[in-house]
Amino acid sequence: MRVISGKCRGTRLVSPEGITTRPTIDRIKETLFNMIAFDMPECMFLDLFSGSGAIGIESLSRGAKLVVFVEKDKHALAALRTNLNKTKLQDAAAIYEMDVLSALDKLIAKSQRFDIIFLDPPYAMKNVENILEKIVANELLNEEGYIILERSTNTLVFLPQNLVLWKEKVYKTTTLSFLRKEKNSENRNLSGKF
Repeated sequence: MRVISGKCRGTRLVSPEGITTRPTIDRIKETLFNMIAFDMPECMFLDLFSGSGAIGIESLSRGAKLVVFVEKDKHALAALRTNLNKTKLQDAAAIYEMDVLSALDKLIAKSQRFDIIFLDPPYAMKNVENILEKIVANELLNEEGYIILERSTNTLVFLPQNLVLWKEKVYKTTTLSFLRKEKNSENRNLSGKF
């Protein structure tokens, strides 16, 4: 696992011990950042279920202004801190050591807003819709911002009101779904699910 591009290009990142996290593979990470490259400079980025921090660190390497990392697993947090130190990007990072819903409550209380919100929850997780609902209902997303959900290709997710599927990249076992606020002229995707 490495930083693919930007000022920390080529830096090797450590992975957390144990089997509780599932790092995004480099091929998918490279495709993702090719898709969002022009949105990186000076963006406010929220990395939910951060794991080792590879996605948020890639964002910082490519010019993000600030990345907020949210992770509760102690092994993943240790890897995240090691990786931020290795890349010397800790000054542009904030770490929330707690579950995602609690972190969202704290960000809402601070009136924090983000240009890109990345979610890579455990594939078996059941309440992804609750997280999406909380993000939209509390306006954590800037007006032109978007959410990227990395999910199992076999997972069915119901979208909350006012959130639409914008585009997606499908792999054999993993899908990257790009979601944004519904505009008046857009139609909701079929049955609010994908």
